[in-house]
Amino acid sequence: MKKVIDMQQWISGLSETPWHSPRWLWWVGITSLAIYAALRLLWPELGELGGTVMGLLGLGCVLACGKGPRSSAALWLLLAAVVIQLITWTLGFWHHPEWVPDNPQLDRMAKWFLFIGVAWWLGGSTRATLAIWGLALFGFLLTTLLTGGGGAQWLAGFQGYRIDFDLQNAQHTAMFFGTALLGVLAFSRRLLIPGAWAAARRIIWVAALGMCTSGVAITQTRAVWLAVLLVLPCMAAIYLFWNYSQRHSNSARKVTVALLLGGAIVLSLIGVTFHDGIERRIVKEKETLVELLEGNIDAVPYTSSIGNRVYTWIAAAEWIHERPLIGWGENGRSLVIQETEWLPEYTREHYGHLHNTFLEVFVSYGLMGVGLLAALAWWIGWGTWRAWRGGVMPGDMALFGFSFFIFWVVVNQFEAYLSFWSGVYVHNLIVGGLVTHIWRWQREQCLIRSG
Repeated sequence: MKKVIDMQQWISGLSETPWHSPRWLWWVGITSLAIYAALRLLWPELGELGGTVMGLLGLGCVLACGKGPRSSAALWLLLAAVVIQLITWTLGFWHHPEWVPDNPQLDRMAKWFLFIGVAWWLGGSTRATLAIWGLALFGFLLTTLLTGGGGAQWLAGFQGYRIDFDLQNAQHTAMFFGTALLGVLAFSRRLLIPGAWAAARRIIWVAALGMCTSGVAITQTRAVWLAVLLVLPCMAAIYLFWNYSQRHSNSARKVTVALLLGGAIVLSLIGVTFHDGIERRIVKEKETLVELLEGNIDAVPYTSSIGNRVYTWIAAAEWIHERPLIGWGENGRSLVIQETEWLPEYTREHYGHLHNTFLEVFVSYGLMGVGLLAALAWWIGWGTWRAWRGGVMPGDMALFGFSFFIFWVVVNQFEAYLSFWSGVYVHNLIVGGLVTHIWRWQREQCLIRSG
C-alpha cells in the first residue's frame, strides 16, 4: 500500500511547475514530450509527430506565458540563429545564386532549439526530467532488441561484426550507446542505494550497464571509444571527490566503492570479450595515423576513413578562408565535396558531408554560426554550474551534463551529429533537461530579489 501511495505522489510531482500554463495544455505537452522521448527511435513517425507538437506548443507557451523563460538567452539565441540563416541565404543568393535553394531553410539551426519546448514542459522538475530521460533510455534499448535485426544483430556483434541496428549507421548507434552509458554511470548511486524498489532498481542498472558497454564495443566506432576513454576518468575523479567531500552515509560510500570496482570489472570483461574487434578497428588506420603524425599529408590514402576526413577538412578550410564571416549557406558542406576540383571522384561519390559539426557550421554560416554555437554552449554550461551551485540542480545531473559536454565535443569532431535527426534528438532532450533547471534557478533568484 505504501508503494502505491509513493508512486501516486511521484506521478503527481511530475506536474509541479514553477511557471504557468493551462492544466490541460500541460498534459498535452508532457504527453507529446514523452512520446518523442520514448518512441523517436522505436516508432519514428509517431515519435517525430510528438516532437513537432511538443516543440511548437512549447515555444508558443514560452512566448505567451513564460515571462521569465521568454527573456532568457535561449530565445535570443534562437532569434539570432534565424537572423544568421537569413543573412547567409540573402548574401549567398546575391553572390552565388546557383548554389543556394530558392527559399532559406531556417530549420537547419532552429531545430537545435527544440530544447526550449522540452524545458518548458519539464517545468523545472527534476522528477520529470529523470522520467523523460529514463523513457528515452528505455525506448532506445528496446529498439535495439526489437528492430533492425534485434537479437540477431546483438549475436553478430558478439561474433566480431560491426552492427548498427539500422539506426542511421554504426557511428550514430555508437553515439546513442555512449550517451546512454554516461547516463547510467552518472545516476548509478541514485539507482543502487538502499530504499524503495531497491532490487528492481539494481537489476535495471546492471542490465542497462551491460547493454550500453557492450553496445559501445560492438558498434566499433573509434571516435566514441576515444570520447568514452577521455570522459570516464574525469567522471570517476569528480564522483570520488564529491562523494568523499560530502558527509554521505557508510552505505552510500560502500555503493560508491562497489560501483567503481564493478565498472572496472565490466570494462575489463568487455575488453577481453571484444579484443579482436577492437584491435582490428584500431590497427586498420595505423598507417594513416603514422603518416599524419609525421606530416606526410600527400601519403595519406583517400580510401581510408581518416584520410577522406582529412582531405575534406583541408578543402573546407579553403572554402572558409574565402568567406570566413558569413559562409556559403546551408548547402556549404556538400559544396565543399562536390565543387572542390582536386578531391577525387571516390570522395565525391561516397562522402556527402564533412563529418565534423563545427566545420560544417563554419563553412555554412561562417564565424556568425560558430559564434552562435559557442554562445549557446557557454550559456548552458555557465547556467548549469549556477543552477547546481544554487542547489536547484542535483549533483548527479550536473555530473551527467558535464560528462556529456566533453563526450559531445569529442564525437562531433569526427561526425556531424547535429546535422542529423539522431544528434538533434539527443541534444534537445539532454539540453532541455539542463535548461529547465537553469530557468527554475533564474526564477528563484528573481523571487529572492523581489522579495
